[in-house]
Amino acid sequence: MHTFLPIAYFQNQFVPFDQAKISIATHALHYGTGAFGGLRGIPDPQNPNQILLFRLDRHCRRLSDSAKFLHFDLPADKIYQVIVDFVKKNQPTSSFYIRPFVYTSDLGIAPRLHNIEKDFFVYGLELGDYLSPEGVSCRISSWHRQEDRSLPLRGKISGAYITSSLAKTEAVESGFDEAILLNAQGKVCEASGMNIFVVRRGQLITPGPEQDILEGITRDSILTLARDLGIPVVERPVDKSELFIADEVFLSGTAAKITPVRKIENYNLSSERPITHKLKDKLAAITENRDPDYKDWVCAISLVQ
Repeated sequence: MHTFLPIAYFQNQFVPFDQAKISIATHALHYGTGAFGGLRGIPDPQNPNQILLFRLDRHCRRLSDSAKFLHFDLPADKIYQVIVDFVKKNQPTSSFYIRPFVYTSDLGIAPRLHNIEKDFFVYGLELGDYLSPEGVSCRISSWHRQEDRSLPLRGKISGAYITSSLAKTEAVESGFDEAILLNAQGKVCEASGMNIFVVRRGQLITPGPEQDILEGITRDSILTLARDLGIPVVERPVDKSELFIADEVFLSGTAAKITPVRKIENYNLSSERPITHKLKDKLAAITENRDPDYKDWVCAISLVQ
């Protein structure tokens, strides 16, 4: 059971979460014509009257870009202000997750994006570890990631997540924690809702945007941190066989943060993960506002009225 934050933003106002409801005839429910974001918030360990949000500006910009695919002009600065107000009204006291969502809100049928109403809502829920921080087992999914020529993969389009759902359930029902999807060319793409990184001989390797990945914000942060730490970074196509002989493999995402992979198919990976741990510790310090070099990545929101 999820514990939802008590206040939601819905139809241009803040209302109790249980009053924020849509019709069964809502267009986006039938056609997947929505786009979402997701970001974590935590109480400031040094200041209980503050909430810390990681890279809020980037999350707002990506959702604004995703909305453009739906022919919806939703400025990033509006999303930013709504989320800040949302946090202040909810006064969260533990780690939580924010889900902003844009969608075609009209009632009716016919798949289209023109001459149709759009809307934007925000809700949140308490969230601890999404995946085990000790490491997860993965299988190679029989489902392949979509191609950008058939779906705008630079956006977090809700309809695209049927593939992620199929892959995740297939993995869990066959005894694994998570799925790894290949793209249409048979190269490693991403997990069901996370980007993937491989370490080989001290080098950090990850599929590039041309491999039909989602351009993850945590992924971008890890690439920046690795370069700043002097870790060699390469963005290139990754073969499935490389996963089985990798020194380290980890997944990254807002919910997953940095999650080590301990097993892929029937191949056990090393429990020694020096680069994974170095990046994980660095990212944790930044999100907790303990690293002055990356203070601009953290939005501190005062809860004092």
